[in-house]
Amino acid sequence: MNKIINKNVFILLIIILSIIPVFSLLNPGLPITHDGQDHVARIANFYQNLTEGNIIPRWAGNLNWGYGHPILEFLYPLPSYFASVFHFLGFSLVDSVKIVFGLGMISSFFFMYLWLSQFVSRFSALFGAVLYTYAPYRFVELYVRGDIGEHLAFTFIPLVLFYIHRIYKRKRFIDAIFGSFSLAFLILSHNGISLMFMPFIIAYCFYLIYLSKYNKYLILNTLFLILIGFGISAFFWIPGLLEGKYTLRNIVTAGGYIGRFVNFKDLLYGPWNYGGSGVFTVQFGLFQWIAIIASPFVFLKYKKNKEKLYLLFLLLMYLVLAIFLMLPISNSIWERIILLQNFQFPWRFLAIIVFSTSVLGALLIDAVPNKFKAKLTILSIIIILAISSSYWKPKGYMQKPESFYTSIYESTTDTGESAPIWSVRFMEKRPEANLEIVDGDARVENIERRSTYHKYKVVVNKKTIFRENTVYFPGWEMKANGKQVDVDFHTQHYNGVMKFTLDEGHYTVEAKYVETKLRFFADVISFASLASISGGFFLYYLIKIKTKK
Repeated sequence: MNKIINKNVFILLIIILSIIPVFSLLNPGLPITHDGQDHVARIANFYQNLTEGNIIPRWAGNLNWGYGHPILEFLYPLPSYFASVFHFLGFSLVDSVKIVFGLGMISSFFFMYLWLSQFVSRFSALFGAVLYTYAPYRFVELYVRGDIGEHLAFTFIPLVLFYIHRIYKRKRFIDAIFGSFSLAFLILSHNGISLMFMPFIIAYCFYLIYLSKYNKYLILNTLFLILIGFGISAFFWIPGLLEGKYTLRNIVTAGGYIGRFVNFKDLLYGPWNYGGSGVFTVQFGLFQWIAIIASPFVFLKYKKNKEKLYLLFLLLMYLVLAIFLMLPISNSIWERIILLQNFQFPWRFLAIIVFSTSVLGALLIDAVPNKFKAKLTILSIIIILAISSSYWKPKGYMQKPESFYTSIYESTTDTGESAPIWSVRFMEKRPEANLEIVDGDARVENIERRSTYHKYKVVVNKKTIFRENTVYFPGWEMKANGKQVDVDFHTQHYNGVMKFTLDEGHYTVEAKYVETKLRFFADVISFASLASISGGFFLYYLIKIKTKK
């Protein structure tokens, strides 16, 4: 059967299997999910920033009932950049988001196959890619939760590993360059998932360095990949990490994991549904459990193959840790490690299960005698398709006009963790005016209003206190006739909006959101990293030309 399925048929099979899960996205409207609508609203604000010249959007001016919100600084930006490209090309915001979801599912299949095919047979790699794409949790992400960031991150996990493995095999600097972009894209796709997988990525590097007998070229190139990957994404993760102290993040997420642990029996099986946390299925999947149970057999098969044996050991260690952290028995660990609490939900570690069992499944099929590989793979894929077919669709679709997402949005689109610590988690009504008179006698005329720039003409007849109904966050500056104005954002009952005072006179008042020193420093690191990539490309091709001569 292996011979019957020629190369072209095999490629067609890969294409078909990769697109089956996303057919439901072709239906009109936005799939009804937990977060889907909010993601569209965030991306609408992100795109507006881009059209206004803010190439690194950090402030969502229309969110939070029009008071604005710093969520874009802390929200993984890559899905928004991708969706913005499609929206610029003429697709609606909803369709742009659906395209990103669809491409994320398809590309994750291809990249997992691509990485696995470096060290297992093509049918083994195909089976691993199917497990990776058709795992129940992947459909929870796509059609139940609608988490575009976590969903897209699954694309870049195997791609990073692919380039690390290519460096190990080919020892070419170009792979380190592409690998650094892959790592940056992973970090920019979802900070939580990238943090979750970073220990594995680093361990994978050490594992290959060990196999290569500490080859200096491999060490230098993997080090370059990791440092430049972090450098490119620095504009996001440095401010997100260090300016989080100005938000309610640690307050909102503290203790959020309590009551979110899963029962072991639910990891074995849970009925499919579209409910929230604690209701939707957290099952691993039938073949995922088979891959785990059969791992001792795989160990015996590869006891003389160091590369596969060490990878198997690393996967099982990571898998056991993930299972432990999802169960109530790990409560004391969650209590002590504050960083762990930022994951919020123990079931988020299902991402590790999806990845680990996919690779275990590929190694299992690879351990099967060659004459059975193709038949067993095809039969298993047919069963997987039959079992998961009811997961391939959302519970419904919503139809809302584009203006619903682009105008004032009556939500922060998160649980309040990104709200400034001097404000409240959620505003409750729209402001009466953009620039409101609190006390005094003045006349206000709105001149210009963009996401990060507000301009007014103000005539003050006697000393007046104003309230600029934008929530303050470091970076906001208020000027009157070009001179800095002191802003008070701690006034009780004002929920963190900017208050200032002007004496009698005529003024041009401007509120502008600028980069703080920290953000500017992070931007410089990202720019310098991209510049080093350009220099690396130039050096690579210069050496290549000289070698040919």
